[in-house]
Amino acid sequence: MIVSWNQLTDYVRLDAPVEVLTERLALTGLNHESTEEVGGDLAIDLEVTSNRSDCLGHIGVAREISVVFGKPLRVPSPAPRTAGEPVETLAAVTVEAPDLCHRFTARVVTGVKVGESPWWLRKRLETLGVRPVSNVVDVTNYVMFECGQPLHAYDLDRLEGRRLVVRKARLGEKLTAINAREYALDPETLVIADAARAVGVAGVMGGLDTEVGPGTSNVLIEAAGFDAMSIRKTARALGLFSPASFRFERPIDPEIVDWASRRTAELILELCPDAVLHPGVIDVAAPAAPRAPIVLRLAQIPRVLGIEVEPAEVRRILEALGLKVLEADDRAIEVAPPSWRADLEREIDLIEEVARIHGYEKIVEDRPIPVASAPRGRRERVESTVRDALTALGLDEAVTFSLVEDALAAPVSAEGADLPPLRVSHSSRKRENALRRGLVPSLLAVRRHNETRGVADARVFEIADVYLPRGDGALPDEPARLAIAAGLDFRGLKGIVEALLRRLLIAEPLSARPAELPLFASGRSAELWLGETLLGWMGEVDAEVARTHDLRNACSAAELDLGALLDKARTVARYSPLASQPAVVRDLSLVLDRGVSWAEIEAVVRDHAGDSFRAAHYLDTFRGGDLGDDRQSVHFGLTFRRDDRTLTGEEVDAAVNAVVDACSRKLGAILRS
Repeated sequence: MIVSWNQLTDYVRLDAPVEVLTERLALTGLNHESTEEVGGDLAIDLEVTSNRSDCLGHIGVAREISVVFGKPLRVPSPAPRTAGEPVETLAAVTVEAPDLCHRFTARVVTGVKVGESPWWLRKRLETLGVRPVSNVVDVTNYVMFECGQPLHAYDLDRLEGRRLVVRKARLGEKLTAINAREYALDPETLVIADAARAVGVAGVMGGLDTEVGPGTSNVLIEAAGFDAMSIRKTARALGLFSPASFRFERPIDPEIVDWASRRTAELILELCPDAVLHPGVIDVAAPAAPRAPIVLRLAQIPRVLGIEVEPAEVRRILEALGLKVLEADDRAIEVAPPSWRADLEREIDLIEEVARIHGYEKIVEDRPIPVASAPRGRRERVESTVRDALTALGLDEAVTFSLVEDALAAPVSAEGADLPPLRVSHSSRKRENALRRGLVPSLLAVRRHNETRGVADARVFEIADVYLPRGDGALPDEPARLAIAAGLDFRGLKGIVEALLRRLLIAEPLSARPAELPLFASGRSAELWLGETLLGWMGEVDAEVARTHDLRNACSAAELDLGALLDKARTVARYSPLASQPAVVRDLSLVLDRGVSWAEIEAVVRDHAGDSFRAAHYLDTFRGGDLGDDRQSVHFGLTFRRDDRTLTGEEVDAAVNAVVDACSRKLGAILRS
């Protein structure tokens, strides 16, 4: 927001050097970007945060200066003279979308002589970097930069039926804006129309056909309030941005609308002495919801800030900022926030106002503040454990963007793959505008980035949300996921997942069920299950996918449902004594059909190995040789132990024989000699 030093002096006395002024404003939240001299004036560029839309005009900045330096604020009270017929006989306004336009006002000025603006007006606009156009248009711009309320002037005689209709655009409707470009309007776009066609994009830009020009003599002045989200969507959808849309995308003071309209009319009459402002105003407004008062407990100020602020000073600051004191005693102050401060909603907001005006520099740095630390939530504790475990296993955490290009938006499973990814429409996101449906592609991009810089095997993980479309305009599912990518084979990566589960004290066995997944090589991917809960997916990245991502080295990847880990993890370790009896390990090699998976073998083993069974360990698979094309030999180990005594060889032999017998009956296995 650029403000003119000379214009600020119209509203508040400036008797401090500009360096002192900008430094003090920066300490209260209006950061100073630069100051430039422009033809005898100073153009001061201030950074206005999105919650302080009241400072998007000179009066708002002057109000801050008046509070900070204790100077009186002078705000004009426009009272333009009127004459002639009532405005209702010359124009009409209809609002068909009251949910998107909560107020619309119109005034009519006739007998206007459009020409060049006087020197003072041109100079003020040039200081702000605005090109002067004509006296009427320049007045609307001047008032917008004065108070923050955008306005628009129409050539009344060019409006069909001399009426304005606030409605949504019709299917296929187009508009040529005052920048001489034609725009196709979406049916959700709010437009200002006359009796025949759209004449402006509401809150963004007016139309070329009805703009004020040299031949204009009758002017309709629009001042309105629109839904901020609607204006934001429209501006981004059309790629059309303006000082008006910048302001309408933020909360606008609802009580400044009529003031801005009267101020504009008054200045037009000043520049066009023969013009006539017709009595009355067309004001179509929805009733505004009352704002709840805010109670500030005085004891909260030293608790939060660490310093005492006298109650009288607190009240002075609040009243200077425009808050109306409703009740006050020695314990609390109840206030009503002013219309221009939509950001003031809670007690802590008032404490911040007191702090910034009283002076942050007065807060003692070494004063202890009694802050009680809140206990960490379950998700925070589990995520911390996940990070510790994976870092200990040699992985590094990556943080990547949720908005990606199409090549990185693919899901790791078929879930959500039948619908296109959600997209954002913004001028800054022409390529990377898709919300990703999986994390693995982003980690493959991280590996590629590291490969190009000499790191052949970047072992990385990421915890983030993914966005799965649901169709029918519904909001997407946003599950949290944990993804891992490393230059390991399937078994190596599965070992990392198993180690993570042990660190999270998850007792349920992990099983891998073969599955064909789009990012992984055929026959080299699987679904991961914890009992009957789907944990996620993993596999060796397909060679074609690797080439698409320009990866030089093979790798495997996994994507796990963080919600499943949250449900299964134990955040408090429980003591169990170390085994006092020795374990007995036996190896088996079973010949089975090629279609039998290790998960099936392991399930049979667990069901029939007896009470002393502790674990089954897959070792390897042999195919070929004298086994033929349809058979395989699976080699695995069995661990047995009892807690109360040492097992005998006969007991272990009996358990092994039970396993072999069960595998023979259920899976058609033959013990390989």
